[in-house]
Amino acid sequence: MSPSPRTAIVTRLRAAGCVFAEDEARLLISTARTPADLDAMVRRRVEGLPLEHVLGWAEFRGLRVAVDPGVFVPRRRTEFLVGEAIALARAGAIVVDLCCGSGAAGAALTAALDRLEVHAADIDPAAVACARRNLPGAGVYEGDLFEPLPAMLRGRVDVLVANVPYVPTEEVELLPAEARVHEARVALDGGADGLDVLRRVVREAPAWLAPGGHLLVETSERQAERAVEAFAAGGLVPRVAVSDEWYATVVIGTRPAAGARG
Repeated sequence: MSPSPRTAIVTRLRAAGCVFAEDEARLLISTARTPADLDAMVRRRVEGLPLEHVLGWAEFRGLRVAVDPGVFVPRRRTEFLVGEAIALARAGAIVVDLCCGSGAAGAALTAALDRLEVHAADIDPAAVACARRNLPGAGVYEGDLFEPLPAMLRGRVDVLVANVPYVPTEEVELLPAEARVHEARVALDGGADGLDVLRRVVREAPAWLAPGGHLLVETSERQAERAVEAFAAGGLVPRVAVSDEWYATVVIGTRPAAGARG
């Protein structure tokens, strides 16, 4: 493409408030199949649709993860959560990606480790359809938290990653419009203090984890102390991992290997 049309696109994006207009223009130009397609994509982006929904994919740990309109866009800070999970998993492990959204976490774990048995679940039908494309060969189920998982997984899960919603209800309206308007509220709203879904996960997780298995949940720095209390109350041994680079906080709970439920 000649500099003039590219410059025009950058100008339109910048006028619409896109901070990284040059980068976005490059991605839109490289993804569009025809000039008409490009024009439509730029128009949707200018109208406020998240870039990932316009492109149809998001980059996550070096992967192109399909992201359909309305589906929660995987955040870059969640790469830290996945990195912590990779460090705890082993080849051949049973892994569950709960509240999976597009399935980005499960896809990244699959790419990083050999012979994983991966299962994923989400309550949002659009997210489940998307995750099934990103996780070929995995079991992807639609339903509320653990409810749709196969019963044969109980007591056998080595690594359980749960990217639960953790925005307090009254703060959802303060989120950028890209999230507030274009992503499913069920993927954002964590209840009064943001920890309602986390607590539900922690209550049920020990019955699904193998002895010595791990639950990893992303949360915010200010919520970490209460999350740790919930983990301990649920019978898990908690610790907190923090990344200043990604501004990410992950609470990790381990099911004790001795005297645990099976």
